Amino acid sequence: MNTTSLKIDNTPIILSTGIFDLLKDHIRRRKLSKFNEEKLKLELRYARQVLRKELPEDVVTVDRCVRVKELESGNEFTYKLVAPGKARDKHKTLSILSPIGVAMLGYVKGAKLQWEMPDGIKAYQIEEVTKLN
Repeated sequence: MNTTSLKIDNTPIILSTGIFDLLKDHIRRRKLSKFNEEKLKLELRYARQVLRKELPEDVVTVDRCVRVKELESGNEFTYKLVAPGKARDKHKTLSILSPIGVAMLGYVKGAKLQWEMPDGIKAYQIEEVTKLN
């Protein structure tokens, strides 16, 4: 596999140590497509780990609202990312372990990324990251 195609943005992702461990466990559980598993392993190899309180405010992590643009269509989506056990449809919240959640974790505002979705590999740009109220 050509790993250069896995990552559009060469900036290392930034993760809290807890999220880093959660993603490593997610890989071990074999919940990802081969493309996404290889991409995530590569990202984790170069990821910068910090304490949760040291995470910059524009990094996608748990308890953040993220506005993202799908580059091919230009469509924008907003996701409220929460811990896996706290995601609720009625609150319009999404688990950080959902496909788009895992794809965006650790990226900062302005970053571009690729992730394999059920309908193929998509390219996204993070437009805005804010704390959930």
